[in-house]
Amino acid sequence: MEFIPQGVLPAMVTPFKENEELNEQALHKLINYLIENGVHGIFAIGGQGEFYALSFEEKKRIMEIVVEEVNGRVPVYVGTGAITTREVIRLNKIAEQVGVDAVSIITPFFVSPSQDELYEHYLTIAKDSHLPILLYNNPGRTGGVNLSPQTVERLAVIDNIVGIKDSSGDLTLTGEYIRRTKNMDFHVLAGRDTLILATFLYGGKGTIAATANVAPHLVSDIYNYFIAGDLEKACKAQEALAPLRLAFSLGSFPVVIKEGLELLGIEVGPTRGPIKRLAEEKREVLRKVLKEMNLI
Repeated sequence: MEFIPQGVLPAMVTPFKENEELNEQALHKLINYLIENGVHGIFAIGGQGEFYALSFEEKKRIMEIVVEEVNGRVPVYVGTGAITTREVIRLNKIAEQVGVDAVSIITPFFVSPSQDELYEHYLTIAKDSHLPILLYNNPGRTGGVNLSPQTVERLAVIDNIVGIKDSSGDLTLTGEYIRRTKNMDFHVLAGRDTLILATFLYGGKGTIAATANVAPHLVSDIYNYFIAGDLEKACKAQEALAPLRLAFSLGSFPVVIKEGLELLGIEVGPTRGPIKRLAEEKREVLRKVLKEMNLI
């Protein structure tokens, strides 16, 4: 399959109104803000986009809005991860009908499938879809479910499985994904924002980054400078990004990025309960981080 996931893909938040209903107008604006600031694709309905809190109908509507607003300017990726294989297949059919370019599928959560069960899960999904598929490894959010390098190598030979996002934070694991698949049409993307440049140096092709909501130009600089061969500037951009990623500890996931966007004057609203807005003193710490990064 001739599809290469690459560059900076913001793990886009899902804007809500104060009553926690979808804010379609704000979503249109956010998409344009990200594209105008140099990202290389749009990634919707991921963890940062609160996929776990969205209904099927809401996911379909978000896909429709994103595809319409992007209008071919950059590739559109959406998350279609779910606990069961059949639910992923159902979401993939919606994505295909709407016209997205690729899907990302996190490993099942709550349940703890074996490596053979994970292999069959993704194999069954891939056979049922014509879309390019990104595997998504994030053990910290899935109760420790981890795609082994051996399983990824087995899956990489499947035509429409084109890559993986690795949010493990384990650079050795990321490196093994790259080493074992380097002679295949398979591409590894960084999912831990502090390891973007390190992943590129290993041979990674891009990043799906939550911080790219708030600092899309800065995250894009890491990639663009790396591609241009200017490692010094790429390193400086990576260093400049670190305080924002480390600020995630100020609140419960995924509120900090939404709070950051609001501080920038970009309306995205609250996260859906039970996650609450930051306490005022934590918001002031985040404001200071953004000021020191020259974002506000």
